[in-house]
Amino acid sequence: MSLAELIGRDPDATTLKRWLEKIPYAVYLGVEAELHDNSILFRLPPDDKLIGNASLPAIHGGVVGAFMELAGAIHLVAHMEKPVLPKVINFSLDYLRASRLQDTWARCEVIRQGRQIANVTVTAWQESATNPNATARAHFLIAEPEITKEKTHVPLET
Repeated sequence: MSLAELIGRDPDATTLKRWLEKIPYAVYLGVEAELHDNSILFRLPPDDKLIGNASLPAIHGGVVGAFMELAGAIHLVAHMEKPVLPKVINFSLDYLRASRLQDTWARCEVIRQGRQIANVTVTAWQESATNPNATARAHFLIAEPEITKEKTHVPLET
């Protein structure tokens, strides 16, 4: 079953797992998702391949960012009336503290969803949701803009 076919399903634990299995980078990172009180909680399990600073050890900042961007996109898909694959327009990430090599969690919130663009916030933490490691704001393109096929031609005067 393709990711496009899976997107049309309501997100339950099995569907979320199948969505993530269709995304190669999510599989590589080991990202998991589960439902808690009608919201999705994402988990990035510890793995030595994710280390960016071996002296702490800490998860590489790029891995944290990718995990949060992926969580935001999947959360958005799960909350759309007519799901489509979102495309990142911009992603602003604030690193608040080092993410140690332990379970990292993320929770997302759709702030606004228009016809073409959606705004999502993502918070990542390890020990306590009230003490985040990073926060992010993302804008996603959720519909291709309509392009008119008619071209207006204005002749140049010579």
